[in-house]
Amino acid sequence: MMIDGNRRWARQLGFETPAHGHRAGADKMVEFLGWCDELGIKVVTLYLLSNDNVLKRDQAELQDLIQIIADLAGRLSRRGEWRVQHVGREDNLPPSLLEALQDASELTRANSGLHVNLAVGYGGRYEIVDAMRKIIAKHADRGGTLEELGASLTPEIIGEHLYTGGQKDPDLVIRTSGEQRLSDFLLWQSAHSEFYFLEALGPDLRKVDFLRAIRDYGSRDRRFGK
Repeated sequence: MMIDGNRRWARQLGFETPAHGHRAGADKMVEFLGWCDELGIKVVTLYLLSNDNVLKRDQAELQDLIQIIADLAGRLSRRGEWRVQHVGREDNLPPSLLEALQDASELTRANSGLHVNLAVGYGGRYEIVDAMRKIIAKHADRGGTLEELGASLTPEIIGEHLYTGGQKDPDLVIRTSGEQRLSDFLLWQSAHSEFYFLEALGPDLRKVDFLRAIRDYGSRDRRFGK
């Protein structure tokens, strides 16, 4: 889920800062995850803060957003059987947010319910770069040659070293607010995913909108290049 349109929602309703929209969007994501859980969906990834956002977003807005995401991670970790995992870079996040994400992950590590990936400080290109760095470092520790490294690389090995290593690729990617672009989200994993774009702004997402997306997905013929 690419939750988008929070700032526009706040602006349209006359709020002075985007923080009102981001809080409403966070509340909607808790509700959205409940809908997913009801349908028996096993894994959901929420795109909450991109690496580009961290580097380019207005600092006042970014500080509010950091606290909102930290609070959301805490809320999700107390939901019962849900498991929370941070996917994204750690070196570009403030200590307070990183601690909140790590605490949520540790608290829910043994849970077996809905697996919730929080994409925070995330960028698809950086994810692939980080995966390659891990592969190269492991190969160097074993004393392998560059030729051996090149010959050993496969899509499966690279996939194992992504932030989402060990998880299935997403079946469906949903984006709110009418925007139709990936914005550096799950570039590797979404190679064969289906996409669904909603006009509703993030906080205005309704359960019926979500169910329509699921119904539309169910009607598609997924051939995976066949």
